[in-house]
Amino acid sequence: MATLQVELVAVERKIWSGEATMVIARTTEGELGVLPGHAPLLGELAGGGVVTIRTESGDDVVVAAHGGFLSVTESGVSILAETAEIAGEIDVERAREALRRAEGNGDDPEALEAARRAQSRLRAAGESA
Repeated sequence: MATLQVELVAVERKIWSGEATMVIARTTEGELGVLPGHAPLLGELAGGGVVTIRTESGDDVVVAAHGGFLSVTESGVSILAETAEIAGEIDVERAREALRRAEGNGDDPEALEAARRAQSRLRAAGESA
């Protein structure tokens, strides 16, 4: 089976690196699925998005990714996020509390961005927002 070399890096650390059979990410242009042989592209990650990487073994690595870019080249996929958390590292109760606080601040732009991040973290963890 054909694979892609995938690197997912956040500002503070490398999140995941390895071979994958598929990458799914939400960009500002919409949901994007990348398979081996995909045409080169550069996309901006949508705010509050989730990235799913299907590994060679068939397992999914699910990551809440906030801000950044996705690049597809002949050599693979690079995802450069401002912040990112693997689903298993997400504290669901903390994310729910952050969402409650953000929603209580109305239309403040920073509160709206905090709400998107919290919703992304909950979706990545398999929880409803």
